[in-house]
Amino acid sequence: MPWIPMASPGLSFKPLRFFRDGAGWIYLFRLEPGTVIPRHRHTGETHGFNLSGTRELLDTGEVIGPGGYVYEPPGNIDSWRVTGAEPVVLLINTRGAIEYLAEDGEVIKRVTPEDRLQTYRRWCEQNGAPFLATLE
Repeated sequence: MPWIPMASPGLSFKPLRFFRDGAGWIYLFRLEPGTVIPRHRHTGETHGFNLSGTRELLDTGEVIGPGGYVYEPPGNIDSWRVTGAEPVVLLINTRGAIEYLAEDGEVIKRVTPEDRLQTYRRWCEQNGAPFLATLE
């Protein structure tokens, strides 16, 4: 499966599993060097395992390298950036939506598992590619 580009530059993903009830999804997430993930809140829990590359959690200064694991409970707010010269690849299991926040905490963008599923479906249709993710 190729890396599927996302709307923001420097981001791509390989979807592995979508839950039919819209509760979440599991995917490989690739971020190019220097990419920043802006401040956001998770409405459900998220598990992130670094397969390669290094990222810094901007709110705490913690650096997560290959083999590192981060658990984010529902309601967690964070931001982070890719450090070093190589891309970061994460295995992520996320439930619920991701809400991107303005400085005052106002939600400026909300991304649901259904949004990601539709991004992947559109990409498959536009590129004549088979739907390879599990949908259950």
